[in-house]
Amino acid sequence: MSASVQNKHVPQIKIPATYMRGGTSKGVFFKLSDLPEAAQQPGVARDQLLLRVIGSPDPYEKQIDGMGGATSSTSKTVILSKSESAEHDVDYLFGQVSIDKPYVDWSGNCGNLSAAVGPFAIANGLVDPARIPENGVAEVRIWQVNIQKTIVSRVPIVNGEVQETGDFELDGVTFPAAEIPVAFMDPADGEGAIFTTGNLIDQLDVPGVGILKATLINAGIPTVFINAADIGYTGAELQDAINGDSRALEMFETIRAYGAVRMGLISDVSEAGKRQHTPKVAFVAPPADYVSSSGKNVQASDIDLLVRALSMGKLHHAMMGTAAVAIAAAAAIEGTVVNLAAGGSKRNEVTFGHPSGSLRVGAEASLVEGRWHIEQAVMSRSARVLMEGLVRIPGDSF
Repeated sequence: MSASVQNKHVPQIKIPATYMRGGTSKGVFFKLSDLPEAAQQPGVARDQLLLRVIGSPDPYEKQIDGMGGATSSTSKTVILSKSESAEHDVDYLFGQVSIDKPYVDWSGNCGNLSAAVGPFAIANGLVDPARIPENGVAEVRIWQVNIQKTIVSRVPIVNGEVQETGDFELDGVTFPAAEIPVAFMDPADGEGAIFTTGNLIDQLDVPGVGILKATLINAGIPTVFINAADIGYTGAELQDAINGDSRALEMFETIRAYGAVRMGLISDVSEAGKRQHTPKVAFVAPPADYVSSSGKNVQASDIDLLVRALSMGKLHHAMMGTAAVAIAAAAAIEGTVVNLAAGGSKRNEVTFGHPSGSLRVGAEASLVEGRWHIEQAVMSRSARVLMEGLVRIPGDSF
């Protein structure tokens, strides 16, 4: 073997990891203490490690040489540790890994993977054993580090261990599993400003698109809600109708960029590419019959409205959990684009149709000293360990 070949050989390192599904997403979960020391702190080393684990950046957009699944729902990482707060059990940090760019977005939460945090924390000793019943439900108090919010997960326990199998069905997930109710507490931003502009509906001027009626809400995750009809859609579209249309994707990214500026998330539209995870863009319409991506007939009589949302530049196959929180919050406040699409009446829960089927979410809204407040938003999800052991990456990856 030549010296040049020998010099290129870098042994792989092994890192304890768990591959988990949470809701309609899946990702690679780590205990903070299991990461190499250089990656136990925020920074370049951590980002480079996670990029290599997932298989990014990949110009082929397949993530063949990593754990990612080449979609926004499967290019995700989670780092967990015992909480530094006495009021919480576990600290939860989420990293959305770009598929084709060398970038990890830490600006928001993943609501779907939030359902897997409690089960992982219990199974990996991050929750006080005294708080886990032999049989029953363990309430796991989660501190979501990215958005500085509390999440409460109710995890079913059988014979002292997390129950993963069950008969709870979730549209967008093929097989049933155990139900895990997840409550997102006070889901607005730190100052409680659900509507960052102060308006229930804004006139959003988007060059090349027009002036759109938009609800710009920060609950669960910053989201720009617009009417499907205003951009030429019905609200019953599936992924192929959007994701194969480059002009449509460019339009949605432009809407997202101008929405981000209006919400104060960025100062100029040129910065939107460096903040891919937030805000989300979603379009809504009154209920209508349609056929989901699995061939299931969704009846207008069974839903309150239609919602389609984009994540990381593509139409999502179901619905992001954090966007579902935003939907619940906006639906609960009379006069928003979402509430009007659902009929305009006061409500504390809503069932919406998405590409994979339907989902029911709930939220209670109240007006306190001139500001809207959401105490909590609740939805049911499920989670399951897919694989656990050691993930390997070349030792010079970070």
